[in-house]
Amino acid sequence: MEHPTAEAVLQGVYTLYNNPNKQEKEKASRWLEEFQKSIHSWEIADQLLQQKHDLNSCTFAAQTMRNKIQNSFHELPESAHESLRQSLLEHISHITLETKPVIVTQLSLALADLALLMSSWRKPVATLLERFSSNPHMMYAVIELLTLIPEEINSRYLRLGANRRKDVLTELETDASLVGEYLLMCLMNCNDNEVLQTKILKCFAAWVQINAFNLSQIGDNMIVAYAFQLLTNVNTKAEIHDAATDCLCSLLQCLETNNNGNGLDVKLFNGILSLEEAYNMSVAQEDLDKSLNLCRLFTVLVESNLVKMVAGSEAVSPHYSIKGLELVLMCVGHYDFEVAEITFNMWYRLSEDLYQRNNETLTAHFKPYVERLIAALYKHCQMEADHEGLIQEEDSFKDFRFKVSEIIKDVIFIVSSISCFKQMFLILQSPNVTWESSEAALFIMENVARNILPEESETVPKVVEAILNLPDNCHIAIRYTSINILGELCDWIDSNPETLEPILNFLLCALQQKNGLATAAANALQSICSSCKKHMLGHINGLMEIARCLDGFEIQTESAIGLLKGISIIIGRLPGEQLTTAMQELCSFQVQALSQLTTGEDDGLGVKKDRHDPIFWVDRLASIYRHVNPTIPDTEVNPCVFVIVSNWNVLSRAMECYKNDSKIMERIVRCIRYAIRCVGKQAMPILEPLVKQIIIIYSGHNHSCLLYLGSILVDEFAGEPSCIQGLLNMLRAFIEPTFQVLQVENGLKNHPDMVDDFFRLVARFIQRSPFQLLQSPLVTPIIQCGLLACTLDHRDANLSVMRFFCSLLSYGRHDRATELRSIVHGILQQHGESLIMNLLYASVFCLHSYMLSDVADVFVEIKQLNPQQLDGYVRKAVDALPKKNSGGCMTVTNEQMIEFVESIVKSETPRAVTQALQEFARLYR
Repeated sequence: MEHPTAEAVLQGVYTLYNNPNKQEKEKASRWLEEFQKSIHSWEIADQLLQQKHDLNSCTFAAQTMRNKIQNSFHELPESAHESLRQSLLEHISHITLETKPVIVTQLSLALADLALLMSSWRKPVATLLERFSSNPHMMYAVIELLTLIPEEINSRYLRLGANRRKDVLTELETDASLVGEYLLMCLMNCNDNEVLQTKILKCFAAWVQINAFNLSQIGDNMIVAYAFQLLTNVNTKAEIHDAATDCLCSLLQCLETNNNGNGLDVKLFNGILSLEEAYNMSVAQEDLDKSLNLCRLFTVLVESNLVKMVAGSEAVSPHYSIKGLELVLMCVGHYDFEVAEITFNMWYRLSEDLYQRNNETLTAHFKPYVERLIAALYKHCQMEADHEGLIQEEDSFKDFRFKVSEIIKDVIFIVSSISCFKQMFLILQSPNVTWESSEAALFIMENVARNILPEESETVPKVVEAILNLPDNCHIAIRYTSINILGELCDWIDSNPETLEPILNFLLCALQQKNGLATAAANALQSICSSCKKHMLGHINGLMEIARCLDGFEIQTESAIGLLKGISIIIGRLPGEQLTTAMQELCSFQVQALSQLTTGEDDGLGVKKDRHDPIFWVDRLASIYRHVNPTIPDTEVNPCVFVIVSNWNVLSRAMECYKNDSKIMERIVRCIRYAIRCVGKQAMPILEPLVKQIIIIYSGHNHSCLLYLGSILVDEFAGEPSCIQGLLNMLRAFIEPTFQVLQVENGLKNHPDMVDDFFRLVARFIQRSPFQLLQSPLVTPIIQCGLLACTLDHRDANLSVMRFFCSLLSYGRHDRATELRSIVHGILQQHGESLIMNLLYASVFCLHSYMLSDVADVFVEIKQLNPQQLDGYVRKAVDALPKKNSGGCMTVTNEQMIEFVESIVKSETPRAVTQALQEFARLYR
């Protein structure tokens, strides 16, 4: 971009915000975006802030300045840092209470980020307080700055590096007392200005979160006392109530990880216990926001004490902090389920800890609390008495009940499933029980039914009998939940086969119902088919009849596919000839419809829109192929082969028909994949036409799913000598169109699925037929592409690239064939230095920390081949990295570089290498 003028930028901003012409606005937006990326934006943003032309231009200039410092600070030479600091300080000095918050925030962010990046600016907090603290008009701006400096320390945009971050935190700790005194002075002189009071609390919390304050001296802090005072006062406004809650939550979280507060934890605990009355007042006044805040505070109180609470309750008496659960349960009992939901993560954490310890005495201390939790959740799960029909999918109450299901499954071991089941059954037997109470009890029972032991004979038979004899006039929700219970009792039914026939008759009747019951029945049938395979064989005729009538039932698509899965599982257990006949019939319903669609003769498919979507039928067919899994010795003909080969022409025609549609192609390819997996090498009759077809389609449409299908074919057929050359030709045909897509600008970044599927294919080829691939000229361009893809920040794609390199390098080990070893060692000699260079650069600058374990596997493979080579490569790669960050701070010291190289070379396991990479990467992040 040529050097623009301030006037041109002003005009662009005016057009963006005021021009009614949409095309002109978009054009201005693109131009301003390019301007912000240019080096000239530093100077012009500064000019616009000085001119104060209007709100929009000032906002844009402030955002530009903040954006440049966060993302492009390296553009400025160190000699320009001081003038930038002075300019920003000057802009900040003109902020008043009347300045728009968005401008204050953006300017403050810019200066805060500069303070963190600019290593030559020593003691920035002291500088700001010295310059501005005596000016009461600057109070708002200074507090905003003091809040953002600690908040931005861990900003992923700044890449401060561990060394700089450590220096800054040390510096902030020494300034914390100054900040505390300033905030206290502001609190005493803010004249009850709620905006400032809120800012003071937020600032205090930000400094607490970085552990800057000495916790042993904070117990009597007036700001902490003020936070309690605000939470106690029924007249406190919502925003400041939020800030006070956040402030105390920050303290609790700080204590959880750093408990050297010399009694502060007990003092806070008792102080928060005393807020019970404030919570009760919020409930009485129906002030939901305050109830939510106090519930959050009580929950964080328990979470911060959780380790001590559990560890300290292994004795006869539980730890004192268990009282916090009383507060949490009080909140779970709130009339609004949104309050109860806040506590769910705490219950999950508690259950995880108790499960890991596996101590019955310990668990017994928490059992009464979990029983009360389930009782409260049972009440929350009740529908309104006048509710008709089922709960709608988009209803927030449906989402809440799903979360209740999850939390009950997490905690149920504490009270035992059968105990809970019996307790809910007692509710069902209560005199004059309402329908909504019955349904909620059944809902709780549904979530524990799967855990009930098969030999239970006291309560479950009564429940099953009651469900099978539900009156015709019972509420539909009761019938729906009862059907779900039968599905969850599938393991119990398998051990009590005498109940199977009446249950199947009940479900068959429900399949013919509407309003959601048919879908529930289909899901239940799928579960029973999966668990009761042996007993369901005798009902195969009934299942086939259900399959014939499937489109006559009002079943959701996903549930219909699930029902086909269940039927397919049973078909897979039939004797050979019966299996072929049943599978052919089951497939024919889907294949016939798909055939009509591909030939344009789909008038007979009905008026429903989804029936005219090929995905509808392909997904059904895929479910059958996936789940008919007969146990057949390799020497015998798989009874599924006849069906799969017979249906091939329809799938082939579908691929040709829908080759322009990537979504449909993905589903067709998935269906073919399951077909191949179903019969393995016996799919040989369709291999050659399939390979020819996918090569032609891929050359024109680049569907990455075809690459994935290629990897399946390699996996299944590369062991057959007669197939290897054809598969190698397939790979060769895939390479050119793949590289054409990936080699354009941002090609790797914009097509991670293609990277993933291509390197999965190559890795499979190396695993199944290494000689043929490694001896071919294809290997060099593939490796070069892999080197570029090392930096791709996409989990699946990067994992496939790393697995490719690991598979390749593994053939250089001593236990491999001599010829293969020499090829791999030659590859390492040629590309090893570039590989390590790219892997280390990617680890430091491109990849998420959780992805480095995959990178570590490659390091370990190279070490096993040649430790001396690895040592040399890592030293060169480390030496090539920058030693200073954009702020002029030393990123990595010589000692740290030497320590990293030694730790990589000495590490014996991928885990140790991962840890070394993660620690080294932190120096740059």
